[in-house]
Amino acid sequence: MNNEALMGCLSFLTAFAISAILGKLFIPFLKNFGQNVRDEGPKSHLKKQGTPSMGGIIFLPALAICSLIFTRLNSNAVVTVVITLAYGLVGFIDDYIKVVKKRSLGLRAWQKIVFQLIVTIAFYFYITKYTDLGTDIFIPFVNTYIDLGFLYAPFLFFVMVGTVNAVNLTDGLDGLASGVTVIVMTFFSALAFFVCKSLMGVTTAAIGSLLGFLLYNSHKASVFMGDTGSLALGGLVACVAVLTKMPVMLVIVGIIYVSESVSVILQVGYFKLTHGKRIFRMAPLHHHFEEGGMLGIKVVQLFWIVTAVACVIGALSAGSIFFGG
Repeated sequence: MNNEALMGCLSFLTAFAISAILGKLFIPFLKNFGQNVRDEGPKSHLKKQGTPSMGGIIFLPALAICSLIFTRLNSNAVVTVVITLAYGLVGFIDDYIKVVKKRSLGLRAWQKIVFQLIVTIAFYFYITKYTDLGTDIFIPFVNTYIDLGFLYAPFLFFVMVGTVNAVNLTDGLDGLASGVTVIVMTFFSALAFFVCKSLMGVTTAAIGSLLGFLLYNSHKASVFMGDTGSLALGGLVACVAVLTKMPVMLVIVGIIYVSESVSVILQVGYFKLTHGKRIFRMAPLHHHFEEGGMLGIKVVQLFWIVTAVACVIGALSAGSIFFGG
């Protein structure tokens, strides 16, 4: 086992242990800050009223600590952690307003976007000034890189902000966003081994910390991650994809994130165009399946399976990297 793989394994195990311990310590405290379930959501969710939220504070410390320790503070790892925590801070402010201050709307949509854009600008500055990453990205299936040139900046903003909000929309069922992201990060851990070993400690720490969190977040969840966790995970996934030059791969391995986001866009757009008609029973997509009679836990399992299959397809689509041809 080479050094990077060993550090990755240690990062995974340590992050899992820290997250599992923090769950035991923090959940009793978080019971003071129960989730407010939206009236317009599925009626089956009303029984979740009062479940502790803001659970991102359980796995984010584990992720950050292990990422920094087991990557020896290399710049890519440090920046990934900073970006992840910065997006998480935006989510924490939103959760604080909703859960602690009891204001159901939290941050306004434009405020979230402004904060997210500020974080993305800082990330763009790092890429252009302190790395030799360039403006080329990998295109799956054709196994080649294309240079975006001046289009790279707007493309980066679309990827970062789009992914952050797509992951946020995915966080609507017990263990859904956390489980899907474990699988996506497993893919990126394998990818990092070949193209960006400096990130392996981060991706494996993410897997470990989320599995530790899933001890409490899977059905029936005793804690939700809240925007604190979901916005941070979106930032993490997008950041790793960009630093490995694989943002396009998110369309494949992140198919659940994409589907959840597209379902909302289509639902809202069609509703406005038709003055009240809907494409889906309810959006995001996981609610459509619930409203059709599928149990939430079955929806989660289905989406996990779809993500796993998508990651296999993603690996096959990047054969030149994974298989040398």
